[in-house]
Amino acid sequence: MKKRTAFIGVILSFIPLGQPLLIKTGLVLSTAGLIISVTEKVNAETSKFFFDRGYEKSKKGDYYGAISDFSKAIEINPYDDYAFYNRGWNKAKLKDYYGSISDYTKAIEINPNESAYYNRGISKRKLKDYYGAISDYKKSIEINPQKLDAYNNISYIKRNKEINDNYGAIFYATKAIEIDPNYSSAYLNRGVAKENLGDMKGACDDWRKASSLGNESTAEWVRNQC
Repeated sequence: MKKRTAFIGVILSFIPLGQPLLIKTGLVLSTAGLIISVTEKVNAETSKFFFDRGYEKSKKGDYYGAISDFSKAIEINPYDDYAFYNRGWNKAKLKDYYGSISDYTKAIEINPNESAYYNRGISKRKLKDYYGAISDYKKSIEINPQKLDAYNNISYIKRNKEINDNYGAIFYATKAIEIDPNYSSAYLNRGVAKENLGDMKGACDDWRKASSLGNESTAEWVRNQC
């Protein structure tokens, strides 16, 4: 799947879990062997117009306007998985997580891809569906074994008290570190999991590493706890 533009940022104050991605692309028809008539070609171009306008509105923070345009694109071309995907992204920005999950699910039905699973996982985590979120992150990893943020997000969920699977948190944080040894938040998460298990030496070692990589919160933890 071709991706041209993506937004990545911080969604938690201390743990930079990857933010949902907004995709800009041309029209995609996912049904194999679909024959487009002349009239359908005109409609497809119209769909692309609404898609592109919706994308620009998304970038400007006009989420309601973007949703309206992506909905029009979907009416014209119900096989446009990117339109469902980006409508879901905008719904998530408005904290309509059930709506975003529904749109990501539709995008996945049309054309499964790592980002749709990943974004759906973030929305599920927002709704405290932690096991559902982990499942989606794992699906994302199955498609892209180098999906760094997915490993880290699983670690974050597992080391929290709701799941309390600290060994699992260590495993997934370590996987993220193996992919990128300079990924500071993975050291942070692994350190917290070690702290939960009573391994303060291991925790402090990880926090020092995170601090050396520029994570300010872990620098404070080292001063206060190590």
